[in-house]
Amino acid sequence: MVEENQDEKTESQEEPKTETEKDGKTEDRGSNSGDGESNSEAGEMPAQGDETNKSEQTESEESSGENKSELDEGEKNSDSGESANENNQDGATENNVDSQENDQTSIEILPAGAQSELLNETNTQNGAWSTQVVESQKEKISQQSSISKDQNGHAWKLCNVTAGPDYVPCLDNWYVIRRLSSTKHYEHRERHCPQEAPTCLVSIPEGYRRSIKWPKSKDKIWYYNVPHTKLAEVKGHQNWVKLTGEYLTFPGGGTQFKHGALHYIDFIQDSHPDIAWGKRTRVILDVGCGVASFGGYLFERDVLAMSFAPKDEHEAQVQFALERGIPAMLAVMGTKRLPFPSSVFDVVHCARCRVPWHVEGGKLLLELNRVLRPGGYFVWSATPVYQKLPEDVGIWKAMSKLTKSMCWDLVVIKKDKLNGVGAAIFRKPTSNDCYNNRPQNEPPLCKESDDPNAAWNVPLEACMHKVPEDASVRGSRWPEQWPQRLEKPPYWLNSQVGVYGKAAPEDFAADYGHWKNVVSKSYLNGMGINWSSVRNIMDMRAVYGGFAAALKDLKVWVMNVVPIDSADTLPIIYERGLFGMYHDWCESFNTYPRTYDLLHADHLFSSLTKRCNLVAVIAEVDRILRPEGNLIVRDNVEIIGEIESLAKSLNWDIRMIYSKDNEGLICVHKTMWRPTEPETITSAII
Repeated sequence: MVEENQDEKTESQEEPKTETEKDGKTEDRGSNSGDGESNSEAGEMPAQGDETNKSEQTESEESSGENKSELDEGEKNSDSGESANENNQDGATENNVDSQENDQTSIEILPAGAQSELLNETNTQNGAWSTQVVESQKEKISQQSSISKDQNGHAWKLCNVTAGPDYVPCLDNWYVIRRLSSTKHYEHRERHCPQEAPTCLVSIPEGYRRSIKWPKSKDKIWYYNVPHTKLAEVKGHQNWVKLTGEYLTFPGGGTQFKHGALHYIDFIQDSHPDIAWGKRTRVILDVGCGVASFGGYLFERDVLAMSFAPKDEHEAQVQFALERGIPAMLAVMGTKRLPFPSSVFDVVHCARCRVPWHVEGGKLLLELNRVLRPGGYFVWSATPVYQKLPEDVGIWKAMSKLTKSMCWDLVVIKKDKLNGVGAAIFRKPTSNDCYNNRPQNEPPLCKESDDPNAAWNVPLEACMHKVPEDASVRGSRWPEQWPQRLEKPPYWLNSQVGVYGKAAPEDFAADYGHWKNVVSKSYLNGMGINWSSVRNIMDMRAVYGGFAAALKDLKVWVMNVVPIDSADTLPIIYERGLFGMYHDWCESFNTYPRTYDLLHADHLFSSLTKRCNLVAVIAEVDRILRPEGNLIVRDNVEIIGEIESLAKSLNWDIRMIYSKDNEGLICVHKTMWRPTEPETITSAII
């Protein structure tokens, strides 16, 4: 099977492999030669780290009954990181000595390596798609590769920053924020990355414990994991969040749905049945999401919500959401486009999201128009819809005028008697007839040269892009209903060339088949990952979203990241009912620390070495990944060796490593270990 799939794809690669196929080399570390469940349990507890963290975690799990089996096994493996590393190295030596024996037994005892279909997804081309660098013309080459040949002795330090355990490098750059000429458009909430990406590690809050598993986490999280009470004090009466003993609890309410999100979700569909949650409507954008209870309960309707809010005075709202296992990201409607392609969200929702949509020619609402599908809905649940105070009346008049000039159809206004609120539902047009017949060109149509898909560091403009009317162009038709849209190639791929060099629909199908095989035969069984503890996943270099699609039957969600210098395939990911965003991995990601259980990097790091500091990228991986989380890397053997060395220097556990010809695969497990020596980041000190 490996040879068949390899033949399917390598013929289209930029640099076809010429080496003869050799036996794969597998190294399994420690006691990880059994099934995945027992492997993961044997290493759940930190291998090394602060004794306080360790003891507090033990107490928390005993008192709550959470993860009891992992605790019992984990205590056996809580020796110092040094001895753990020695064991890893001993294991590697033994495996190298007995390599011939391993060649014979690796498939039986460790199917992960042999079944991982190495080589199949390498050397992708851009196919028919441009990249965000080209589209946005904003490529950043601020850093040169500074990879040391021997990283095992890398001396990690602890970030000394004002934000402490909540440090987000590109959002906590106070050196730049203090010098902004204006904050009128929320410039101080936008990204301002330091000139050099940090290489220090972010601290862990005192008393941090392993996150509660989904779905219990939807209703409660450990207080010490996100030790912030301001939101509970300010919004507790609206049932956002409450402090309950050692937990923060989430009754499921919000500013507009004090009596629960599910009632509110059903109220929206009852107001306009064509919304059809989980069928016609699959991927939505929730603006100003709070603690994301709306998005959390939409899972019960088979809907994915990309929720976002700024890092602002609503202390840690996005961090609460992610700790609960609900998708969310840090972002603000400010001066730049959101990091999404055009025409990808089925619905955009705003419930008292505090965004002045009607000002400055409707510039911010026009950005929502850019990312909303033709025929998609804008659900606005805010006081101007249902209150008659003078300010609300004025805003409603301005919004009515603006949406009419944007050719949005006001479908319905409905009152929710239980919550005492109302919602207005608008629909974006599916043709250009209204645009062409407007008495005034206000807001103006964008220039023909303006690329609606360019979204990385692109300034906002108060203009509208025409709706595609050619039947073969993306956006001219609504996607298939969910779940059919997940597996069927989009209709608009027919005339394009895929990233692997074949016709795009064939490329799409082969990629999906590849990842289904890898996930079912390798990742789920042989990596030493306890999948019952995995909820938040990030694919750091998604192509067609095949990895995420292959996980559809698990109770997980995947943030698909398309790097700005990769082929712009993010619209395909949205078309199949998944979501994601653009990002430059030379910079920090817009999320809080410790927010993802699993990071997956498929040939990402080798593509970054020419312009990024790999140590800084691994420091960012450490920042994003939860303690006890896992990183899976597929790349060339040189990169795999560097990742292994850096992982050892971080006192992480090497769960599995495998190589075949020049390609490799490694799975590492983050521990609770933190360095003690501080490193002050002057740009992050207030």
